[in-house]
Amino acid sequence: MREDVESLDIRDVTANWVNAEVLARQIDDRIKALADLSHTPLFFGRLDYLHAVGADLAEGARGERFYIGRRHVHDANGDPMVIDWRAPVSQPFYRASRKTPMDVALRRRFGYTGGDLTAYEDEHLSDPAEAEAEATSKLLQQEIERPRVGPMRDIVATIQPEQDEIVRSGLGGTVCVQGGPGTGKTAVGLHRVAYLLYAHRDRLARTGTLVIGPNASFLHYIEQVLPALGELDVRQATVDDLVAHVEVRGTDDAAAAVVKGDARMAEVLRRAVRAHVTLPTEPVVVVRGSRRWRVPAHELESIVRELLDRDIRYGAAREALPQRIAHTVLVQMERSGEAPDDRVQDAVARNTAVKAAVKAIWPPVDPARLVLRLLSDAEYLAGHAEGILTDDEQRTILRTRPGRSPKTAAWSAADAVLIDEATDLVQRTHSLGHVVLDEAQDLSPMQYRAVGRRCTTGSATVLGDLAQGTTPWATRSWEEALRHLGKREAVVEELTAGFRVPTDVIAYASRLLPHIAPGLTPVASVRENPGFFEVREAAGPSGTTAPGTGGPADVVAACEELLRNEGSVGLIAADARVPLLAGALEAAGLSHLAPGEETTLATRLTLVPASLAKGLEYDYVVLDEPQAVVDGEPDERTGLRRLYVALTRAVSGLIVTHAAPLPAQLSEAAAVR
Repeated sequence: MREDVESLDIRDVTANWVNAEVLARQIDDRIKALADLSHTPLFFGRLDYLHAVGADLAEGARGERFYIGRRHVHDANGDPMVIDWRAPVSQPFYRASRKTPMDVALRRRFGYTGGDLTAYEDEHLSDPAEAEAEATSKLLQQEIERPRVGPMRDIVATIQPEQDEIVRSGLGGTVCVQGGPGTGKTAVGLHRVAYLLYAHRDRLARTGTLVIGPNASFLHYIEQVLPALGELDVRQATVDDLVAHVEVRGTDDAAAAVVKGDARMAEVLRRAVRAHVTLPTEPVVVVRGSRRWRVPAHELESIVRELLDRDIRYGAAREALPQRIAHTVLVQMERSGEAPDDRVQDAVARNTAVKAAVKAIWPPVDPARLVLRLLSDAEYLAGHAEGILTDDEQRTILRTRPGRSPKTAAWSAADAVLIDEATDLVQRTHSLGHVVLDEAQDLSPMQYRAVGRRCTTGSATVLGDLAQGTTPWATRSWEEALRHLGKREAVVEELTAGFRVPTDVIAYASRLLPHIAPGLTPVASVRENPGFFEVREAAGPSGTTAPGTGGPADVVAACEELLRNEGSVGLIAADARVPLLAGALEAAGLSHLAPGEETTLATRLTLVPASLAKGLEYDYVVLDEPQAVVDGEPDERTGLRRLYVALTRAVSGLIVTHAAPLPAQLSEAAAVR
C-alpha cells in the first residue's frame, strides 16, 4: 500500500503549483501513516461469523473470516485483508462473550514475540459445549502483564468491554472517566480519539483535536500511541502551553494560587474589562460634503447600553459600535431624501469623528496589562473584587513587586490562566472539535474554564482519579469540575477493573482511600499474577541528610535486585531526596534516566521525583521513604494522595524502603477504620 502511494505520478494532474503542493503534502502524510512499525504486528485477532454481516458493514460476509488489526490493509486488488479495529464489524472482537456471542462462531487471538507470530488462542463462542463458563484468555493476560520498556503502547489487542463502550461513544457527548490506577483510563481516552477520527474524520479534520496532559514528561510517554494507530495529526499540549500568552518566570505560594485559580476570578476580570466602557456625554457630528449629521449623546448611550446588555465579547462589541453609529447616520440620510448604500455606511464607520468617539467610549483592552494592574493596584482590585473576594484574599494575590510592564513582570502559571480568561473576554477563543483532558483532577476551576473555551462547540473526554488529586486546588467532585468546564451534561463513567497494578500492590495502596477519597470504589486487580511486593525497613539512617530517613545503600540494593529482572525500573522518592539518591546511584555505577527520557535495554532505571510520577508506569518500582513523600506536600491529605500515586506506578513488583515510621494510614487497622 505504501509503495502504491509512493509510485503516484502527480506531475500532470494538478491545475497549478498551489494544488500540486497541497497534493504532494497529502501524499507525504499518507506515506507517513503507512510506515512500518517495528515489533508492531498489523493484525492481532480474527472473527469467524455464523451468518452474513449487514450489507452496510461487509457485503456477502457469510462464511468469511475477518482479521482485526490496527489499521485497514487491502491487497493489490483493493480487497480487504485486515479490518480496522474501529470498524463496526470489529466490535464483537471486544464485546462478544459466550453468553452474548453476537453471531460470532470463533474468536481467535494471536500472540507475538518481538514481532513474530508465536501463538494463537481460539474461543468457540457459539458452541453450546463451551458455553458453561467464561474462560480467561491466557494471551490476553500475557499481553496485559507484558513488561513495560519504552513509551506507552496502544491497547487495541486488550480493550475490555467496559472500556470499548467508552471508546466508541459518540462525538456529540462529553464523557468523564473516573478510574483508579491501572484501569486504563489514559489509554481509553487516546483510543477514543482514534475512534472518533475514524468515525468522524471529515468533521474533525476541519475542527481539530487536542490531547491535554499534566506535563511534558507525560506527553512524551504517550506520544507514540496515536501514531501507532495511524493518526498523526492530533496535537498534544499541557494547560500551560494553551495559555502561553506571556513568559512564565515566577511562582505563587499555595494560598495565592488557590485564590487565582478560583472561578470567582472570572467575574472580577469581567467587571474589570467592562469597566473600560464609558457612557457618552457628547454627540458625534459626521461631516460628509456640505452636510453635517449629528448623533445625540442620548442615542449613543442607547446604542452602548444595548451592546452591554447583549453581553457579547468586548472586542466584538467594539467592532460593532462604529457600524451602529453609522447606521443611525444612514437613517437620518434616508429621512432627508438621500439613498445611501452599504458603501456609505462603511465610509461613515471609518469617519474620523466616529473613530474618535469609539476610542473614547469603548477603548481597546490589553489583557496582560489589565491583569497586571489588578494584581498590583490594591485600589483597582478592590473596586472590581468588592463582594467577590474578601479583603484577605485580595491581599493574598497582590504583588509586592509587580513589574513596570507585562513584558518585565514575573508572571506565574496561575497569572497566565487569568490572562487567558481576560483574552477570551475580549476576543472569542477558537473551539476545537474534540479535546481529551487527562489527569483532570489536578486542575483549578480557572484552568477548567481555559480548557472548556477550547471545546465550546465541540465535545471532550475528561480522564482522572479524584484520589490522585495532589494540588491544593484539586477538584472535589466531577460534577463541580464539569460545571467549570462548561459540560454539565457530561456522562460520568467509572472504571474499577485494574489491569496494570498487581493485586497485592493495589490492595496495599487502597488502604489510603478511606482517608483521601472515602466515596470511591477501590480498584480490583484482574491480573492473575499477584506481583512482587515487599516492605523493607532500612537498617539505619547511615548516610542520610535528615534524621529518621533511610540510607541510600538500602535503596541502591533494591534497585540492583530489581534490575536483574526483565523490564523497566522506577525509583520514586520525595523531591528533596532526589539529589541524594542520584549521587548514590552514580557512586554505585548505576546509570539512570530522568522522567520523560526513553528507557533502553542498557539503561532501564529512572529516578522519579514524586511530584512527576503521576501518569507514568514501570515494571518494577522502588519507593523510598513514604513518610518523606507525605511530608513533602503542604498538608497531610495532599501528601497521602501523592503517596497513593507513587505506590501505584508498578506493573510487576514494588519494594518500599523506609527507616522512618510508615504513615499510620497504611496500617491495616487505619484502612478498616
